[in-house]
Amino acid sequence: MWVLLRSGCPLRILLPLRGSWMSRRGLPRNLAPGPPRRRYRKEALPALEVPVLPVTATEIRQYLRAHGIPFQDGHSCLRAPSPFVGASKLKDQTGATTSFSLFIDKTTGRFLCMTSLAEGSWEDFQASVEGRGDGAREGVLLSEAPEAENREEVRRIWDRAIPLWELPEPEEAQLARVMFGLTKVTDDTLKRFSVRYLRPARSLVFPWFSPGGLGLRGLKLLGAEDQGGRVHYVETTIPRPGSYHNLFGLPLINRRDVEVVLTSRELDSLALNQSTGLPTLALPRGTACLPPALLPYLEQFRRIVLWLGDDLRSWEAAKLFARKLNPKRCSLVRPGDQQPSPLEAVNQGLNLSRILRTALPAWHKSIVSFRQLREEVLGELSNVEQAAGVRWSRFPDLNRLLKGHRKGELTVFTGPTGSGKTTFISEYALDLCTQGVNTLWGSFEISNVRLARVMLTQFAVGRLEEQLDKYDEWADRFEDLPLYFMTFHGQQSIRTVIDTMQHAVYVYDICHVVIDNLQFMMGHEQLSTDRIAAQDYIVGAFRKFATDSSCHVTLVIHPRKEDDDKELQTASIFGSAKASQEADNVLILQDRKLVTGPGKRYLQVSKNRFDGDVGVFPLEFNKNSLTFCIPPKSKARLKKIKDDNGLVAKKPSSGKKGAMSQTQISETCSGQAPNPCQPDLSKPSR
Repeated sequence: MWVLLRSGCPLRILLPLRGSWMSRRGLPRNLAPGPPRRRYRKEALPALEVPVLPVTATEIRQYLRAHGIPFQDGHSCLRAPSPFVGASKLKDQTGATTSFSLFIDKTTGRFLCMTSLAEGSWEDFQASVEGRGDGAREGVLLSEAPEAENREEVRRIWDRAIPLWELPEPEEAQLARVMFGLTKVTDDTLKRFSVRYLRPARSLVFPWFSPGGLGLRGLKLLGAEDQGGRVHYVETTIPRPGSYHNLFGLPLINRRDVEVVLTSRELDSLALNQSTGLPTLALPRGTACLPPALLPYLEQFRRIVLWLGDDLRSWEAAKLFARKLNPKRCSLVRPGDQQPSPLEAVNQGLNLSRILRTALPAWHKSIVSFRQLREEVLGELSNVEQAAGVRWSRFPDLNRLLKGHRKGELTVFTGPTGSGKTTFISEYALDLCTQGVNTLWGSFEISNVRLARVMLTQFAVGRLEEQLDKYDEWADRFEDLPLYFMTFHGQQSIRTVIDTMQHAVYVYDICHVVIDNLQFMMGHEQLSTDRIAAQDYIVGAFRKFATDSSCHVTLVIHPRKEDDDKELQTASIFGSAKASQEADNVLILQDRKLVTGPGKRYLQVSKNRFDGDVGVFPLEFNKNSLTFCIPPKSKARLKKIKDDNGLVAKKPSSGKKGAMSQTQISETCSGQAPNPCQPDLSKPSR
């Protein structure tokens, strides 16, 4: 029997279990807490408030000095005495003063007290210092314990799991070691890190212990399956990924440790610690995100080595995380044939200590030579598909033209009024988000509630208003996507928008920002009465942000007024030529109105700075699911264009297909032919 194991990533993978039906959390029903119940807290409901302006490190220092609070300057945080610790707790077991136990993030102002585990925003800290806010000093800001449902589920699973070496059948233990690549990892290492094995789900169990030994706070289950000779791992976290902030291995860190190696997987940490004896920590969400809430736990280290994997995306994530951790203390292990992931290096018999000595410093001066870039160039040449970026699963023809979605680029998207620009771009971004691309939406034209409704309909590929009994199921899956929304609506200042984007990149490791649309930021600019000059300034600001933050920005711009019978061109974009010049990609949604019936829509790629391929392919709009798909009857749907004047070549629809969607995987396994436009929602994949 095949069942679905709920994963931290949007794609659910099918795993075989031994005669056990799965619960909504992807676990056997005898381990699950029962049917879900919707619970809402009054204080958790969204409020229409003006976003809080970000605080700077200079403002934090000035505030602390003005109130006579001593502080120490750290790598990414400021340390100060904690107002949440009583006088009796200011000394440790040796009698030394531990008053500097409060860590304040230099970028966000968010604080964490290591002694009392109190945490909150910069405004919460100010209220505590100034005596505002009822009961702030009595622990109102203490970290919330896991919900009762999660706590019971965590304890139930942990009690059912057993150490790997205590399995009654030696063959089962050996098979588990082979599946997870642990043939050279000793029992002592597994015991030291408290790793267990859950037989019903055939998964390793990694615990999340609260700091200070306050008990078990969460779990991560790691399942493995064979896919064409390669092992594919599936993660399930309790609580959900957004609340799972476990630095695996943290209880083994000594206060005197000054060097640590960060890995993206718990298995790599086990192998690295056993082979080198160095302190190792595993990030909770791999290369997807480094939550700022974890930075205080890394302040004690003077040197941090990031060894996140053996591919190009891991290398990009390592450079991004080094900026957050302070590049001057970070070193990076560059992926290569002789420098694979730590677990693979141990299995291949490589010297891990020697590999760590080759780690490159993350910080360098503004000028570099080709000698420093030589290995990076080789990495892009040897990993062409990864260098091309994340590929779309719903738009295979877009992959043939743009090759993929890459960080640090600016995409300009335009189309006639009423052609469905927002609807298309929401599916365009949702496609990438379901593949793990952290996305921030700035919708200034329509409300976030309406946008979320459209995206949820596209995600479910059907109208949920006709089947409300399935709303909670789809909403739970949609909630796990790395998707965030700006709270702006209507005209906004470009400075405020850029500040919000920078904050999101730092906190949520955003890789894709969608701005819909540029015209809503032009009314606030007082640079000149010339709207063209104002637009050029805004486009330049987004271009600089994309480059400096290594984040892809998709900018929607309305076109000039054109005749209805004429197709839009690159020159049709409103404003001067700066928008098309600064853009790496220009996408145009063509809409040909017909008198006898609905119009025909085409997507045109009129600029592609990556490799120059441009072209046009038809789209078919499905009103029931609000999705755009390729017309199934079109045999020669992709037309490659040399310039704006004529067509030079055609490609048939046959060839490499895009990645299968979650619904298609489920239908393929069940023997049904997948329909990309209208899948059967009566049996959604779970």
